[in-house]
Amino acid sequence: QLQASGGGLVQAGGSLKLSCAASGRTFSSYTMGWFRQAPGKEHEFVAAIRWSGGSTVYTDSVKGRFTISKDNAKNTVYLHMNSLKPEDTAVYYCAAGSNMIITTMTLKERYHSWGQGTLVTVSS
Repeated sequence: QLQASGGGLVQAGGSLKLSCAASGRTFSSYTMGWFRQAPGKEHEFVAAIRWSGGSTVYTDSVKGRFTISKDNAKNTVYLHMNSLKPEDTAVYYCAAGSNMIITTMTLKERYHSWGQGTLVTVSS
C-alpha cells in the first residue's frame, strides 16, 4: 500500500515536499515513481528512483527544480519540489513499478501499484 501526502497550496517560487510511505511489503526490489495529472490532462511522469542503488530519472520540465529521494529505514520516498511554477499544479501520485532500466521507468505501464493522489496547487 502506498500513501502519498504533503500536497498543498503554495505561491510560485515556493517549495513543497511530498512523501510516499510504503507499507505491507518490502519495496527494495522496485522502482518508485511520481506522476502527476493536471485538470483535463493525462498522467505525466515526473521522477523515479530505484529503491536499490538509487538511480534516478526526471522529466525535463522538473530537472534542476525537483529531487526524488528515499529513506530506506522509513520505507518512504520523497519528492522535493523547489521553484514551483503554476504549471506544476496537479494531483501527484506515487507508484511502485518494475526494477527495470531506470530510463524506461518513465512509462505509466511499468507501474503496478498506485497510491492515492495529493493535490499541489501553485498560485501565480
